[in-house]
This record gives sequence, structure tokens and C-alpha cells, in this order.
Amino acid sequence: MSAHRTEVTVGAAVVAVAAGFLIYASQFTGVSSGNAGYPLSASFRSLEGVTVGTDVRLAGVKIGSVTGISLNPQTFRADTEFTIKDGIILPDDSAVVISSEGLLGGNFVEILPGGSPFNFEEGAEIEDTQSAVSLVGLLMKFVTGGDDE
Repeated sequence: MSAHRTEVTVGAAVVAVAAGFLIYASQFTGVSSGNAGYPLSASFRSLEGVTVGTDVRLAGVKIGSVTGISLNPQTFRADTEFTIKDGIILPDDSAVVISSEGLLGGNFVEILPGGSPFNFEEGAEIEDTQSAVSLVGLLMKFVTGGDDE
């Protein structure tokens, strides 16, 4: 009877640790259902290094995440949808840039706020965008000494 009780206790501890891990992982990755916000969109020439789930940051602070990426067959640009946390109001002349965390770091979407007294409405498209800079392309240009003039 004692061995059975030990097995049940160990089994319950394993299930509790697994549940705790799942809760932690869902909060850390932003997958939890309590992640309310409003959608915005933007169109980029290049989304190199950005995928669904990539952080959207303002002043280095995560304020949202990328929720959808698709190729526009008419413009050949990457249409991107992302969610911004409720309570964060962005001026309607803000810009969105694909930034890098460094040479070895990943890319993220950065919001550069403008100074307009008017704000983006839910579902609005940010027109002022700057695409990802290809580090490989820059290095090749430097090595070959190529000028595009």
C-alpha cells in the first residue's frame, strides 16, 4: 500500500510540474488568451527575419506581436498584421521599421511614434515603413567595393 501511495504522489507532482511549465510557456511566449489588443497592418518590401510571433516594440519594450504575414500578389510586398496591446495609443504618423538586435540577434518590428494629435484606429494600415536591411547584402557590397551610383 505504501508503494502505491508513493507512485500516486510522484505522479501528481509530475503532472503539477508539467502544468506549471505549460502556464509559464504560454505567458512567456504571449500565446495566452488574455493577450487583448487591437490590430494594425503594414506593407514591407522585405520582412527578412520576421515571422508570426515576432515582437513588436516601442522604445525597446514589447507592446505586441506579429499575427499574420502574406504576400500581396499585386504589389509583391509582404503584408503584415500585428496586434498592439490595449491602452497603447499610437499617433497616426508613426512609422514601423524592421530592426535587428545586433549582428547575431534576431529581427523585430519597431514602432517609431510620430507627433500627430490624431491616432490610429483599430485595423488601420501604417503607411510609413522601412524594410529589413540584409546584412549579407551589405557585407557583399563592402567586400566587392560595389557602388550603386
